Formats: sequence, structure tokens, C-alpha cells
Amino acid sequence: MALVNIQVPDIGDFDEVGVIELLVKVGDTVKAEQSLITVESDKASMEIPSSHAGVVKELKVQLGDKVKQGSVIAVLEAAGEAAASDEKPAPAPAAQAPAAIETQAPAAAAAPAAPAAGGGAVEVRVPDIGDFKDVAVIELLVQPGDAVKVEQSLFTVESDKASMEIPSPAAGVLKELKVKIGDKINVGDLVAVLEGAAAAPAAAPAQASTPAAASASAPDAAAPAAAQASAPAPAAATATAPVPAHQPSTPTPGLPHASPSVRKFARELGVPLAEVKGTGIKGRITQDDVAAFTRQVMSGALQTQAQGSKAPAAGGSGVGLDLLPWPKVDFAKFGPVERKELSRIKKISGANLSRNWVMIPHVTNNDEADITELEAFRVSTNKENEKSGVKVTMLAFVIKAVVAALKKFPEFNASLDGDALVYKQYFHIGFAADTPNGLVVPVLKDADKKGILQISAEMAELAKKARDGKLGAADMQGGSMSISSLGGIGGTHFTPIINAPEVAILGLSKSQMKPVWDGQQFVPRLTLPLSLSYDHRVIDGASAARFNAYLGQVLADYRRILL
Repeated sequence: MALVNIQVPDIGDFDEVGVIELLVKVGDTVKAEQSLITVESDKASMEIPSSHAGVVKELKVQLGDKVKQGSVIAVLEAAGEAAASDEKPAPAPAAQAPAAIETQAPAAAAAPAAPAAGGGAVEVRVPDIGDFKDVAVIELLVQPGDAVKVEQSLFTVESDKASMEIPSPAAGVLKELKVKIGDKINVGDLVAVLEGAAAAPAAAPAQASTPAAASASAPDAAAPAAAQASAPAPAAATATAPVPAHQPSTPTPGLPHASPSVRKFARELGVPLAEVKGTGIKGRITQDDVAAFTRQVMSGALQTQAQGSKAPAAGGSGVGLDLLPWPKVDFAKFGPVERKELSRIKKISGANLSRNWVMIPHVTNNDEADITELEAFRVSTNKENEKSGVKVTMLAFVIKAVVAALKKFPEFNASLDGDALVYKQYFHIGFAADTPNGLVVPVLKDADKKGILQISAEMAELAKKARDGKLGAADMQGGSMSISSLGGIGGTHFTPIINAPEVAILGLSKSQMKPVWDGQQFVPRLTLPLSLSYDHRVIDGASAARFNAYLGQVLADYRRILL
């Protein structure tokens, strides 16, 4: 075992930055690259990672301390390869530093602008952001029509360990914003157009990048929010921000004050940071605050509080379902127990499923499809294409049949937007994929333009990415309708929960041979159970029955797909 000093790596041109959050404590076991503390400049917050794995023996900094490159922030008791550096501090490679801070001086110094003659339009481009590439836009701080000042932040971007705000190089009225939440940007990208703008004086950025200015303005400038950037969840990831499972209270004014890792943690859980009360320094939101908020929501405590102010003096109002708090039980008093934390995927999907089940009036129509001939065709197709390596599954045929049904019944390919229906002109089909960590729903894009072999190949690729935990947000967004298949496991029928903002989901159970009367005798036929759950606000029972019946007809005679 050896004691290793963890130092602040290269943080660019800044002499000193303030410590605003301690992410570990003495006695914690940390991994290499795990964040230890969060520091903040005037326009960025970043996390300082550990260069080694080990146990924290001593923290050399406290909240409010100033650190700079080379400052010792912690002492680790490391093993293995760390022993070689027993006598020397182990500086973190510059490449591992949340490059970040380095990005702020150039960001404040000179965002390239192209002013037109006569104080016309000015193009705002991404300034030098250091070594980072493809940083994500997580928050828009202005909108077209807003008047902006010189050095006013336009939007917030985030890497894995740092967040920063991109300032305007000029004053004027925002004519056009070229980016949206989720976009990836790089140095030189055109991000906005200002009208009637005046370029920033050369001296202003230099003042903004001094350490004194950084420490003076840090509490106000580095509070990027994650409420809009909360992405939905792999199980039901959508382009829209998730609706909280509780009755939301009035959010506090201003932007939530949280570090990149806390905002990322909140996005993974679908937590709106605007509603979380921070207990950290200057009201900063910590990871414990997000976890506590989630526990309160899941237990019903926050919902009960929200209802308490609205409930009449006598009797229940029905608002918010008037739910009782979740029962708290000490299970250990009844016998031995073992406690295991839910996986990240189950935490995310649990919140989304609860919301969908409560907010959507589900009805399920059950039917069966005769797939005798289709199964025989599938088996022969796989034999003919054995050398290609592509295995055709029944789900591939069902996806293609669902597309045909969506074209015939377009209200199933729609989403509610307030009091209006948005009819989609594309056909992206989601399918539930079982992984070691839980259920996720990758989306097969443009299924109407692809053949069965291509659909099978892409499904296999998406399913592998799901099992390997490599699905991106784009792989799970934009679905028209989802399919949940339990055919390989068993069951006759079930009630799948709709994947909002979709309005229907199809459940497939295990196919089985049944005696079917053909008018003269009973003959053995292979039947596939179909369970269609639909949003009764959009779809009535007759439409659902027709959809399911038509789907069964297509699967029974696949030639109908050509009609």
C-alpha cells in the first residue's frame, strides 16, 4: 500500500478557482477518474478527477478554499501500480483535466463574430473551448427576440466533467438561434445571429477572465439548469421533458445551482432540478438532495404535501388521486432480508411507467392472429439465408405488419399535444429489449422503407447495443408505436403500459398450436396472442378492435401488406 497525493491538473490560464463541492469524504473508496471535488470559475463549473484508485485518507481542501494547478487536494492509500509513486505526488495528466476551465478564458475573450456594415446582423460562433469536441447543448438561456448584452450567456454546454456558458460577443437583439437542446457543437460552429448589434470592446473579456472577477461572479454565473435537459430515460426516452410523477410545486425563481455530475444524475432519474431544494453551500444542489427528492416522490410524501394545501376541509377532492403515503415497514423484524439497490435503468423506467400508468387511461384489446403460414415462410427464409448470418424473427414480420396497420389507422401514429393531435408522417417502431440491467426500448427508424431482412439485421444490432449498454439517446427517441414481446418466455395475454407520448403499444405473447374450426373440422393452427393497449382519450374501443383485427389479417395472409 502507498500514500499518493492527488493534485489539481492543468486548469488553463486561471490562477485560482473556488472549491464549491466535496464529492467524497475520508474513508471513501474511489476509482481512477472518479470526481473528487467541484471547482468553479465565473462561467464554468468543473470536477477534478482522481488520478489513482484507492481509499481517501485525507482531504486537503474545504468548501470555499481556493486551488490552482499543483495544489494537493487529497491523499489516497493506493495499491498496485500506485506503489511506484510512493515518494512523489502523482500529477493528473493534463488530458484528464476537465479542460474546461481553460475553455473559459478564450470563451470570454473572443467569440468570432462577423458584423455586417451599418450595425446589421452579427454571426455568433463557438469560441475556443479547448480540447473538447462535440460538447452537448444542455440549456438555452435566451430565445429569438430577446435583447442581449455583451458577454451575456446565450446557452450552456456540458462535457462529462465540466459545464460552461457560451457568451455573446456583441449586444443586440437575438434574431435567430441555430442550436437546440441536445445538439453537439464545436469551435467555429455558427450558433446564433444578432441584429442591430454592437461588437464587444476588446478590454471587457480580459477583465471577465481575471481570477478576481471569477471569484466575485461565481455564485451568480455558474448555475446552469438541467430541467430542460433531463432526458428521458432509456426505457421511454422521448424528445420532450418528462412530466414529474408528483404534483409539482412552484419552482424557485432563477437557475438551479448544481455541478455537471449532479445534473447528469438528475437527468438519469428524470428529476426536475428546478423543484429540488439545495442544501449545499449557497443553496447548491447536491447528489444527496436529488436522491432525497426521488425517495420523497416515490414514497408519495411530496404528492401528499402538494395536495395538503389544496384539499378541502372535509373529505377528499380527488385531485392528485388523494393517495396515502407509501407504507414504511421494517421487514427485518419478520425475518432475514437482503437489500439491493435498483439498477439505473429500473430507477428511470419506474418513474416513467408510474407516470404513464397514472396519467393515461389504459384499455387493452386482446386478439389472436393465425401465423401458421407466416411461421412456415419464416423458417424457410432462414434456411435460404443461412449463409448471410441474418436471422429473421417473427417480430420483424410483426413490425412490418404494424406499419401497414398504422397507415390504415393513422390515429394510432399520433401523439397528444394539449388539446390537439400531432399526426406523424414517419413510421419509427420501438421494441422492448431485455438486458441484464432492465428493459430498454430501442427505436427502429423508417420501418416502412425497409425490408424484412434489413429490419432483422438492424434489430439485432440495436439489441446488442442495448445488452452492451451502448444505446444512445437518439436510439431510443422518436417512436411512433412500441412493441413488447414475451413470445420467447410464455404467457397468453398481458397489459403492456403505453410508452408516452405514444398512444398505443402492442404486446405479443407466446404462440401456440390450437384446434381451429374451418367450417368442416378442427385443424391445428399456430396462433399468436395480440394485446393492444391504447390511450382511451385518443382511441375508442371500436378503432382498437379494428386495428387489432386488421393486424391479425395481415399476419395471417402477408399478401395483404401489398394492398
